[in-house]
Amino acid sequence: MRVLVTGGLGFLGCNVADELASTGHEIVVFDNFTRVGATRNLAWLEARHSLQSVAGDVRSRDDVMRVVRMLRPDRVIHLAGQVAMTTSISDPRTDFEVNVLGTLNVLEALRLEVPDARILYSSTNKVYGDLDAVETEEHATRYVAPAFLAGFDESMPLDFRSPYGCSKGAADQYVLDYSRVFGVRGLVFRHSSMCGGRQFATVDQGWVGWFCQQALEQASSPDSPAFTIAGSGKQVRDVLHADDMRRLYSLALDAPDDAWDKAYNIGGGMANSLSLLELFKLLEELLGVTLRFERLQARRSDQRIFVADTGRAEGAFDWSPLVGAGEAIRRVISWLASEDYGRLD
Repeated sequence: MRVLVTGGLGFLGCNVADELASTGHEIVVFDNFTRVGATRNLAWLEARHSLQSVAGDVRSRDDVMRVVRMLRPDRVIHLAGQVAMTTSISDPRTDFEVNVLGTLNVLEALRLEVPDARILYSSTNKVYGDLDAVETEEHATRYVAPAFLAGFDESMPLDFRSPYGCSKGAADQYVLDYSRVFGVRGLVFRHSSMCGGRQFATVDQGWVGWFCQQALEQASSPDSPAFTIAGSGKQVRDVLHADDMRRLYSLALDAPDDAWDKAYNIGGGMANSLSLLELFKLLEELLGVTLRFERLQARRSDQRIFVADTGRAEGAFDWSPLVGAGEAIRRVISWLASEDYGRLD
């Protein structure tokens, strides 16, 4: 297939582009090169594959239309987005323009140029809001939701909170609605936490990678300062490694007709869930260090617990996570300690 990957030089984008190029698809990555690590991810992809990269911005209708007309893709994997909750609060206009207007530009280009193409969209668990109506119990190292011991499925009501939740949620619904109204078929993946190689995490995005970085710094330099966390540290997410994400997008690319035009909760599931405190304990064991950190006030609109019930995705794509949380963290540490991560742009 001819596949356009928007945001193709980000963490998820370059991993998916690498996977699909490895299996013989024609890949064009579209990116604005603003994210840390974008040029390094492009160099990594170009060293491994013959593929094309196009510089552009999803906020520009002309940029999007130009690349769609050039490639006339069979599939678009739409990953370009503003991905930080904190940024959405400090700059809600940019958050809206990138996530909502950018997605509309992609959908319109498909509707007008290649209506038979299909789109896979990367959404978020934040479309379910704060989940503050869900009863939770505070245990020694984590919060637990007794009524959702298998995680949260797609029957949870949408409840957009924060500019980020609103923008991703609006885009999520646009993708589903363009199938109903215009026949542009799509899949929506509502992701929980992701980690793995090629992720240049920041304090605002990519929490697993970020705290692994802090742990490595403290292990290598005992005098390094304590890092900070928001809230109690008992917040829980399920962890999905890049290898499992790659496999999911590859399988979904040619999913059967009855799998399309639906949303899917995607994550590692309850077996691969971690609180911050549990992650820190695992890092201490792996690195032989006692981590030093300070607690700050909880972040606005932060869910105490979100774990994806992936049953719908497992049935639709014959997919399930294979990399356990512990192994995922070990792989993140290995990549962060590698020469490849350590090079500067």
